[in-house]
Amino acid sequence: MLKGIPSILSPELLKILMEMGHGDEIVIGDGNFPAASHARRLVRCDGHTVPDLLDAILRLFPLDNYVAKPVALMQVVPGDTAETPIWSRYREIIADRAGMTDPFEQVERFAFYERARQAYAIVATGESALYANLILKKGVVKA
Repeated sequence: MLKGIPSILSPELLKILMEMGHGDEIVIGDGNFPAASHARRLVRCDGHTVPDLLDAILRLFPLDNYVAKPVALMQVVPGDTAETPIWSRYREIIADRAGMTDPFEQVERFAFYERARQAYAIVATGESALYANLILKKGVVKA
C-alpha cells in the first residue's frame, strides 16, 4: 500500500500509467469490449466499473490539453436504441478531475476497435452499461 494512491489501481495498472508518455492512449473497456483480442497490453479489472476506474486514474493521469478532444467514446451504432446515461457520469468525473467540460469525441464502432488495437494498453472492466468504452490520451505532467 502507498499513501494517496486509490486502492482500485493495481500495481500492474500503475506501472502501465507510469510507462505511458505524452500522446499515448489507454482504453477502458466495458464488460462486452473485446479487450483480450485487441490489446497489446491487457490489464484485468473485473468487478470494477468504468466510472470508478476513470475517477481513480484521473487522480494521477493528466489528459492531453494539446488536442481538442482527449477522450474518445464509442459512438452508438446507427439504429441502436441504447441509451448512454453513463456518459453524463464521465463528464462529471472529467470536469472534476481534469477541469474539462467538453472533452469527448465520438468514434464509429469499428474505427474505435482499430484505435484500441493501437493503444498502449486496454483495461478490461466488469462494467455492464452499454457503450461505456473510453479512450484516454495522456497529457504532460507539469512540475
